[in-house]
Amino acid sequence: MTYHKSDFHYDLPDERIARYPLPERSAARMLVARVMDADTVELGDRQVRDLPDYLDPADLLVFNNTRVLPARLYGHKASGGKIEILIERLKSPHEASAYIRASKSPQTGSTLHIGNATLRVGDRDDALFTLYSDGAPWQELLAAHGEMPIPPYLERRAQDSDSERYQTVYAKHSGAVAAPTAGLHFDDALLAAIAARGVQRAEITLHVGAGTFQPVRHENLAEHIMHEEWLTVGEDVVDAVAACRARGGRVIAVGTTALRALESAAAGGNLAPYTGDTRLFITPGYRFRVVDALFTNFHLPESTLLMLVSAFAGYDNIRRAYQHAIAHDYRFYSYGDAMFLPKRLY
Repeated sequence: MTYHKSDFHYDLPDERIARYPLPERSAARMLVARVMDADTVELGDRQVRDLPDYLDPADLLVFNNTRVLPARLYGHKASGGKIEILIERLKSPHEASAYIRASKSPQTGSTLHIGNATLRVGDRDDALFTLYSDGAPWQELLAAHGEMPIPPYLERRAQDSDSERYQTVYAKHSGAVAAPTAGLHFDDALLAAIAARGVQRAEITLHVGAGTFQPVRHENLAEHIMHEEWLTVGEDVVDAVAACRARGGRVIAVGTTALRALESAAAGGNLAPYTGDTRLFITPGYRFRVVDALFTNFHLPESTLLMLVSAFAGYDNIRRAYQHAIAHDYRFYSYGDAMFLPKRLY
């Protein structure tokens, strides 16, 4: 079957959008799907803290250990006009790609001012500008003036609490400008319970880009160009997956970013160490090479992430799961509830 963008639309009441996180990370609800056969899925309502009950000691959980940059900046043009900058990627200590919101787009060679720092506008590629910080390096500038880049659909400015809650407890390598949100549910107590069950862990790094929130603009999915994201899958992860397979366990991706990293590293047919960019766009019909189960949040209508989970668990299964979640008052999106999904039967 050929799918189009409109096939992934659903109506979500505004009150189902979680605009703030729960006080306790692992207290979120978890919709557990069990595939009975190729056409039947059984749904159960649990909490994230119950996840260890659904894991086997032979399993392997793969986490994305990227760290979110305080990538949103507010300032003004030389003319005094207000600007908002969202960093997409740091290319070097003094060069970045960024989205710029202003009443009028800045011109190449013009200057922008953030606090006492001056930025120089370089070339433009579609919606992205190249920005140069001729003074302090970007990491220092962001630390001094940046805000956490919480998603636009939260419809609020970042607060001090977002600096901690829009970051996983195991974040290590700075570079993301959006959080790998499935990982936001894991706290130290949950990680300890998973370890006590004997479940193994591995970590990849994929720096989530702001493009994760960009809409699919073409009805024909083949015309969509996926945003580029940098990742690394180390030899230790390849070895951990091989060991999991040897003991009969499941490879479980914590979030769509961990899944895309693993599948990108297996694009040649077999999982292998990989460092570089990916534009992997997963839609129904994709054959998964590495991942057997997925822990993920609920995603926006017509988004590439909803298309990915539909490919993984089955289009009709995801439709039923989302209808169930809406009817049973689940909380949606980055600060919302979670799902635990098996790979669909073919």
